[in-house]
Amino acid sequence: MDNKTKLPPSILFIFGGSGDLANRKLIPALYNLFLDNQLPEQFMVIGVGRTSYTEEVYRDKLLEGINQFSRRKDAVGEKWPEFSKMISYHCMDLNDDSSYVKMAEWVREKGKEWDAKPVSIFYLAVAPQLAPGIAVKLSEQKVCTDPHKTRIVFEKPFGHDWQSAHDLNKLLASMFTEEQIYRIDHYLGKETVQNILAFRFANALFEPVWNNHYIDHVQITAAETVGVEDRGSYYEGSGALRDMVQNHVLQLLCMIAMEPPTSFDSNEIRNKKVDVLNAIRKINPDEVHENAVRGQYGEGWLKGQQVPGYREEKSVGKESATETFVAAKFFVDNWRWKNVPFYIRTGKRLHEKTTLITIQFKEAPHYSFPQEAAETWRPNRLTFSISPQMDIRIRFQAKRPGTEMVLNPVDMVFNYVEAYKEQEPEAYETLLEDVIEANQTLFMRADQVEAAWKVIMPLIEVWSKRSPVDFPNYSPDSWGPEDAEGLIARDGNFWANLPAHKEEKA
Repeated sequence: MDNKTKLPPSILFIFGGSGDLANRKLIPALYNLFLDNQLPEQFMVIGVGRTSYTEEVYRDKLLEGINQFSRRKDAVGEKWPEFSKMISYHCMDLNDDSSYVKMAEWVREKGKEWDAKPVSIFYLAVAPQLAPGIAVKLSEQKVCTDPHKTRIVFEKPFGHDWQSAHDLNKLLASMFTEEQIYRIDHYLGKETVQNILAFRFANALFEPVWNNHYIDHVQITAAETVGVEDRGSYYEGSGALRDMVQNHVLQLLCMIAMEPPTSFDSNEIRNKKVDVLNAIRKINPDEVHENAVRGQYGEGWLKGQQVPGYREEKSVGKESATETFVAAKFFVDNWRWKNVPFYIRTGKRLHEKTTLITIQFKEAPHYSFPQEAAETWRPNRLTFSISPQMDIRIRFQAKRPGTEMVLNPVDMVFNYVEAYKEQEPEAYETLLEDVIEANQTLFMRADQVEAAWKVIMPLIEVWSKRSPVDFPNYSPDSWGPEDAEGLIARDGNFWANLPAHKEEKA
């Protein structure tokens, strides 16, 4: 039995259907699911937007997006006409109650046509400030009264700080059940992120050493080479702390630090993640400068091209104090992780695009080895490379060939591309399929969101009161401000980076 015969009839409404997210991510992901026979047999996509398109023009626009952004540009071919029949578009005023009445009518009509009540999914691919108003309209017009047949999907950011996230959760809880609400973090849909759980809990080799007796520290890097591009107006109100740390980076930290779940039930997994967030030591305001670093990129050269500084980007203030880089040190105050520092860093215009998790183990005693062996001694290290490289590597010591006992650190590497011939799905493919299947494992729960905000609130509050005096403080193509190196060096550590890609060496 293939997957589509098991899935209920479904209608996916995309608010912001004429926007960038639908064009670049959502429709290419849905088309790949269609090619893989992973969509319900009875399925409909209804794009809702402010731009006036005929359905033919809208479908042509989406086809251009697939040809440009899909991982399967070569697979469009003869299947597109069949898929495009599932797509409809409507230009609507989302402030008008009648728009939501029409949506309810479309659902009823499709239910009659399909002889089954469809699941209605409302994907809010709109600016964050518009999402609460749409949710209220969906509730007022009683479009989402059946909690088992209706779902509402929110993109990040979810709130601007703890108070706004709490207020938004309270508003949504007054209208929907938690089981209806899907808060997307696309990082959690990546294959390599999901494999962290498989690696940790399906292998007896690692769990016994996954604690402060053997692990010295953990590093998480989420680096980008791009600047803010055309997102200046959004980024001015966000910054790297809100845009990356509050969601993506802390979620990766949770995957590494969580306790073994008793099952893979969605709430059990999320319970374990909330436990981690609640255990993260809140940084005292007086100690923020010792435990966190912020930065902003200036103008300069990146990969042979001259690039503007953040303050020269479109829609960015000339004296902007918005951070484009954050490094911080956290502690998880529980038995497993007592006194193990978790170092995180994320930023734009950095030397390399990479998302990397490094588990640094404590040094093995080397007093039994001769002096020449100790000269090249390196502690064991486990590295999860999330993107763009996708691999897991373990560094260990091995004897170099020869008559003397000389040791070399060597890597044992599992590479996804080499190990598996089939293409891995894009993150949005995984997440959209989970929404259709009502699987909330990879989605943020209300208490998760608020707990994550609480972790970074001391940084937000201190930085909002103290304007940086050294912005811009790092050059493009670097690894961020010097203080970020000092943050980790004070503990006798240094940031770990992967060896250069083969393409870069050439």
